[in-house]
Amino acid sequence: MIAKGRRKHRIRLGILNNLGLIVFLLALLLFVDWCAWKIVRQPLAPFYLSRPFFISTALVSIVGYLFVPFLNALKVHQNVRNEAPVRHHKKRGTPTMGGLFFIPIGIGVAKLIAGFSSVEVSGAAVATVAFASIGLLDDILSLIKNHNNGLSSQIKLFLELAAGTLFAFWLDTTSISSPYSMKMLIPLPAPLGLVCLGKCYLLLTSFCFVSMGTGVDLTDGLDGLAGGTAALAFVAMSIAVLPICSELAIFGASMAGACVGFLLHNRYRASIFMGDIGSLALGGGLAAMAACTGMFFPLFISSGFFFLETSSVIMQVAYFKATRWLSGAGHHLFRMAPFHHHLELCGFEEPTIVAGAYVVSCLLALVAGYVGLISA
Repeated sequence: MIAKGRRKHRIRLGILNNLGLIVFLLALLLFVDWCAWKIVRQPLAPFYLSRPFFISTALVSIVGYLFVPFLNALKVHQNVRNEAPVRHHKKRGTPTMGGLFFIPIGIGVAKLIAGFSSVEVSGAAVATVAFASIGLLDDILSLIKNHNNGLSSQIKLFLELAAGTLFAFWLDTTSISSPYSMKMLIPLPAPLGLVCLGKCYLLLTSFCFVSMGTGVDLTDGLDGLAGGTAALAFVAMSIAVLPICSELAIFGASMAGACVGFLLHNRYRASIFMGDIGSLALGGGLAAMAACTGMFFPLFISSGFFFLETSSVIMQVAYFKATRWLSGAGHHLFRMAPFHHHLELCGFEEPTIVAGAYVVSCLLALVAGYVGLISA
């Protein structure tokens, strides 16, 4: 009876996390739509950002009720690592590869609303699909091998780097409407202003793709964690790029809505996981938005939680190797990496960790959006 009561409590917390996130995002997008004419200095269509957000949310949530049983019937189930926290072993048998239905809907809604003539939206969509393809290959290999190891980390990083490099070369040779990417400039707040990187802009683009793909992938370890933080990052980037490329802002709002619609099925306790096809695609989409507009600084701010997760893994490995070299026996800096697993082993409940991540990411999203607007 006690265990049953605790499960109900955690499920209620998961629902509250979702409701709080949806209310915050809708309020923020409606506020930006209300004063959008002050931001871009030109009239925009009513509900310019909230409309694609709401459409994607509704479509993904409805399609999810059809797609989740379909994946379950095909036995496309999540594999859990043996070294994962004990409570994660209860998640064996949960359907995965949810990115198969929410990523295409997010891209499709953006293309329909923004128009098929937008080069920036097309580039961001292709980059998202390319990273989703890498994730799909990784998920398929995991299912075939019947454990949680698909592509090796080296091959995955190589493919991400290759996709990011190809996007950088495309950006260098394509004429797009953003003034910053054409001149290889990055807008920063005063008194810094515009910073010219020249060809180093291409290197930064490749690094951004790899770091974002890896960051979202590592964050995808708890119910609703990656989807919610990614939705906040997409909304922050939509606000930041609105004065530079309003069509790309639609792409960000649509992808955020797709994430929120997916959260209705991925909140605690999750009925489906996004898989690498979803997490890598979200990272690629965020990186593409920054690369097409030069808004790398707002991206790094809004992705602060992804940076924390990635840094915890790097520090864990570096500390273990350093202590093993110095004393002959390796020691761990955290109980387990990424950082959300460390918090789990410290006794925090899964929905509580997710709620804390949402609060931090909400604050970072507000700062990132503001920094983007004053920089543009």
